[in-house]
Amino acid sequence: MKNVSLLIIGAIIGALATYYFCPNCAGHDDTVGGIVKPAGVITPEEAKTLDIAFNTRHQLISEQIVMRPDNRSAWWSLEDVRNYLKYAENQSHELGYRMDGVRLYLGAYPDTNEEGVGYTTMFFVPTGMQALSEGSSMPFHFKRQGGDIPGGDGLNMGGGGDPPSANYPQ
Repeated sequence: MKNVSLLIIGAIIGALATYYFCPNCAGHDDTVGGIVKPAGVITPEEAKTLDIAFNTRHQLISEQIVMRPDNRSAWWSLEDVRNYLKYAENQSHELGYRMDGVRLYLGAYPDTNEEGVGYTTMFFVPTGMQALSEGSSMPFHFKRQGGDIPGGDGLNMGGGGDPPSANYPQ
């Protein structure tokens, strides 16, 4: 009986270790060129639906509040996004955090800003949790979303749409 209990406990520990160390080894159907499709990927049709649903809100803001066409999108180069992610992860580590993602915020330039007077903008900020000491009693990584990292630099200055008020797709 003791050996059966040890066998069951060993199988459970083995399954957890496999799940922890090899989360993408099961051969998912959602792969493109061997790369696993991230959670939240949407089709172009779903993107159009979201864009259309935003139209009334955008129209209200443009016509009633800022009284001119406003930005609907922002664009960053792959190089800038990759460099920002590396930069933010390094800075987060220096601040004592383990970066787990980025959050995208909507913002607006002040009316005194010469570059984009009052235009809507979007910016990334790093998110994460305070890093635990190496001797932590919880070695498993649970997928929990951290908060914005205090003191972490954001990424702004994405290019606007062409024209700024253009809908998806451009």
